[in-house]
Amino acid sequence: MAKLSIADLKKIKERVLSEISVREGGQKAKITVHMGTCGIAAGARAVMDTLMSEIAEAGVTDLMVTTSGCAGMCSREPMITVEILGQEPILYGQMDANKMRQVFRRHVLHGEVQTMFAMARG
Repeated sequence: MAKLSIADLKKIKERVLSEISVREGGQKAKITVHMGTCGIAAGARAVMDTLMSEIAEAGVTDLMVTTSGCAGMCSREPMITVEILGQEPILYGQMDANKMRQVFRRHVLHGEVQTMFAMARG
């Protein structure tokens, strides 16, 4: 195994700290990716990867990303729940990478609920 330099260790530390702050920071919004076995089988990992990529690209630090088990509607997986501070939660279903990008950019960043993917409010 190659030896790590101080610069390599600092990069690893920065990456880990940024991931922790995304999971634990959350003030403006909370995004839950439902990752029960049915969700994972339906593509929830790709949805999560896309979400994390979008957050990093946008440089957003005031939200929390969490995971949960099955939400009980396996046929509508993968699902996410978006909770914006002061607004009712929105459950989105049958998500994929492109839908996740749209929900993140329009709903999370600009407050526009994407009704075409929304399954439930509240």
